[in-house]
Amino acid sequence: MANIRDIARITGYSVSTISRVLNNHPYVTEEKREKVLAVMAELNYVPNRSAQNLSYGKTKNVGVILPFINHAYYDQMLSGIMQAAFDHRYRVSLLPTNYDQALEKNYLDEFATKTYDGLIVTTKANPIDIFQEYQQYGPIVFCENIPEAPVSCVYYNLENSLREAFHFLKAKGVEHLGITLGRSKNISHNSQVTMRIAKEVFPNFDEANIFWDCCVHAHDGEKAAAFFKQRSVDGILTNGDEVAAVILTEYETNPPLVIGRENLLISKLAGFPTIDHHLTTVGELAFEAFFHNKQEKICVPHDFIEW
Repeated sequence: MANIRDIARITGYSVSTISRVLNNHPYVTEEKREKVLAVMAELNYVPNRSAQNLSYGKTKNVGVILPFINHAYYDQMLSGIMQAAFDHRYRVSLLPTNYDQALEKNYLDEFATKTYDGLIVTTKANPIDIFQEYQQYGPIVFCENIPEAPVSCVYYNLENSLREAFHFLKAKGVEHLGITLGRSKNISHNSQVTMRIAKEVFPNFDEANIFWDCCVHAHDGEKAAAFFKQRSVDGILTNGDEVAAVILTEYETNPPLVIGRENLLISKLAGFPTIDHHLTTVGELAFEAFFHNKQEKICVPHDFIEW
């Protein structure tokens, strides 16, 4: 198999000249470039891009840590990340964890071996201090607000969006509030914030009205509806538009007032309010923060949409 030295020997040019042609360096005459490319084609030479990237200290690959794939919330965020990555000619490696701390730590160890140029963390399972140990290996950007640590974050203001949603429900006369949330084990920061704001707006809020382990899929909506019927709630803040839509279809009469999230088409078709956190923008800005290695905290504004 031909290598760069073979091309240099046949063309009579230096190895550095061949390297410049391979990397589209501007300071090579057109005559030399054409001759090198002709010899490469004759020898069926294919550049080893991995070796080239390593020689420059770059893999052109960014890792994205996320709990799940095929999930509306993360799909939107990934859409923004992948578009920005495409624009910068970067590959994206999806690193799903299912909130497994050991698996997440394995991804961090891969990062330390330069498998990725950086990491974008949509949601973390390990404490922030674990991630800080790995910042020496490259940029790590979080898609959630982490005010207590000097790390790069691109996020939406969860507290403000929750207050707006809860105040909307209260203004509509809701008295018995229900909420759908994610993992009940190792409760996330976002879930803790949701419960705190709920009690702030609804002082008599009963935590027994929380439907836990809701992964925002249709079957979760069916289970949530059965749960809320037993609890006799009259207003529900869900953690996804799909769940909200299914809950409403499960009520034959007197459905509760339901709010979804992320402004999917189903919210418009079914006519229920939703919160648009502009996750595609969050993903785009997170990639740009990684690419430019920015140490900053960027808050993306939300929109409350009442169809």
